[in-house]
Amino acid sequence: MQFAFYFNSDACTGCKACQVACKETYHLGPDNLYRRVYNYQGGSWDRNESGTYVPDGVFGYFVSIACNHCAHPACVENCPTGAMQKDEESGVVWTDHEVCIGCKTCQTACPYGAPTYSEDDGFMLKCDMCRDERSLGRKPVCVAACPMRALDFGTWEELTARYGEGDVEIEPLPRNTTEPRLVLNPHRKAQKAGSGTGFVSNLDEEL
Repeated sequence: MQFAFYFNSDACTGCKACQVACKETYHLGPDNLYRRVYNYQGGSWDRNESGTYVPDGVFGYFVSIACNHCAHPACVENCPTGAMQKDEESGVVWTDHEVCIGCKTCQTACPYGAPTYSEDDGFMLKCDMCRDERSLGRKPVCVAACPMRALDFGTWEELTARYGEGDVEIEPLPRNTTEPRLVLNPHRKAQKAGSGTGFVSNLDEEL
């Protein structure tokens, strides 16, 4: 079995309810996030013959992403102490804080930058798909908080059967090198990873 997230970029309004719910639940510090909501924008406004500004290829969409609990997680493969673990039963990637030395190798290795370093604790933090919530039969708090139901959670088999396999190779995400367990329904104006013409417009403190 492999648990996974689903995200529908077409339904996301960028409200960040998922990000806030996670941050508040786990009392994360100002520089720590388990889930991030990226605002990707592009295009321009040009003046026509009548002097009116009109959109020229303007687009914008949001991508909400946490740890993808990859089939081949680079964080696990590169951790020098074995602190990064992939649970054989659930497929969830988690951090053993007893052996983590906070070297940030996992953060550097992860193409999604999912692990985050806690200055207060001296070790790495990351999403574990709300282990405690799952033990009570509930969904992760980010999924429960989404007002647009743009997020969902289940096994990889359930989600792909319900939504298809989607496409994770959209901007601002990287190329698929780790087989992320994320079923992503791209926004209708999404650009392919590596060939985008837009930019992430979030303020630094939002990420």
